[in-house]
Amino acid sequence: MSEYNYDIVVLGAGPGGYEAAIRCAQYGKNTALVEARDLGGTCLNRGCIPTKALLHGAEVYQSALNAASCGVTTGEVGFDFAKLAEYKDSVVAGLRKGIAGLEKAHGVKVINGFGKLVDEHTLDVDGEKVTFDKLILATGSAPARPPIPGIDGENVVTSDEVLSMTELPDSFVIIGGGVIGIEFATLFASLGKPVTVIEMMPSILPGVDADIVKMLSTRVLKRKKVTVINNAKVTGINGGEKVTVTYELNGAEKTAEGGCCVVAVGRRAMTANIGLENVGIEMNRAFVNIDDYCRTNIENIYAIGDITGKIQLAHVASAQGLAAAANACGQKSVKMDYSVVPSCIYTAPEIAFVGIGEEKAKQQGIEYKIGSFNVAGNGRAMIMGEALGIAKLISDADGNLIGAQLMGPRATDMIAELALALKVGASVETIAETIHPHPTVSEVIAEAAHDREGLCCHSLPKKK
Repeated sequence: MSEYNYDIVVLGAGPGGYEAAIRCAQYGKNTALVEARDLGGTCLNRGCIPTKALLHGAEVYQSALNAASCGVTTGEVGFDFAKLAEYKDSVVAGLRKGIAGLEKAHGVKVINGFGKLVDEHTLDVDGEKVTFDKLILATGSAPARPPIPGIDGENVVTSDEVLSMTELPDSFVIIGGGVIGIEFATLFASLGKPVTVIEMMPSILPGVDADIVKMLSTRVLKRKKVTVINNAKVTGINGGEKVTVTYELNGAEKTAEGGCCVVAVGRRAMTANIGLENVGIEMNRAFVNIDDYCRTNIENIYAIGDITGKIQLAHVASAQGLAAAANACGQKSVKMDYSVVPSCIYTAPEIAFVGIGEEKAKQQGIEYKIGSFNVAGNGRAMIMGEALGIAKLISDADGNLIGAQLMGPRATDMIAELALALKVGASVETIAETIHPHPTVSEVIAEAAHDREGLCCHSLPKKK
């Protein structure tokens, strides 16, 4: 009989944690999953899923507004945000129930409570001792709240609070033009709400392909009446029925007003009060330090997800969770590879990218070549009435794919093809020679591949 309650305990039931627990059980380990809030973590309850459910509702609304062009007559189209919130909650509840069912079916013991390390083999879970042979830390992250005067004021919220709303204010000011901020800007603007985005960097969506950002800014956000203010430093917030945000721009003090201020300036690791100091877990700034096998400096303790500070994406946490499970359970060692991680932005149109972008290729001195294709030339996109976007494939001097950027309908689904191509070291020629089904939006990938050699049939010849 084991001296511990469990072979493996996973602390935190987000995407990485709940999958790690299932995988450990599949390996035959007596496994417990400890969660202080809801199964699914931030992604399911306060992040990816509810946000995309709301964005889906906004997309359906926009489709209804434009339905007459396809012969659909609906009369006057209205919008009920409370109903959309109910829909969002039902999706979340259904998926949460599904996770609970999966954990039970695999024999994972789910323990509801706040877990804190007492020693290297013991958690205190709301006063109860839970012992383990090995532990996987997966406590996730929370919205960052920078020390801006007035940030705790009335109607000043983070993404967590936005997703709890059942009624929208008349307008928004969003602090932060990263992925979270721009997705919310897309949502609110699509529902007819004026939006101002204040970004401290020279451009929104830092790190995203410049051509795509320009297209999104000028042909989407501007047309939706989203005001974007770059190079601006927020200096104060005055909350209330009307929220006033004060910022500095080019040495001058300016203000922006809205019915609500959304603070979207990144996320912080949830490492406080979980007892890391009790066992001497080594930190890397605010994050738990791990090696490529998700091991901490404590032999029997692993860490995954946002608390590791690697790449704060749900699918990275899931991959780390499966790797940590294999390594903790004595299976064939799994080493994490962060070189091929697709990123998705759920604007309208969608944006997705993987590998090295054009700017990074320049910075690294890589000799590269680009093949590109305008989504306007794609039949399926035209049928859908969503013909705005571009596909860009970046290859090295030998023609091997090193990066890809997509903007257009279903970009977030299609990026997986290019991630796989990168993973297996495929050439752009191989992508071009792969027969893509017609009519599909995925044809833009093949067209961009052909364009590398100037052989794209559905775009005008390049000027010589």
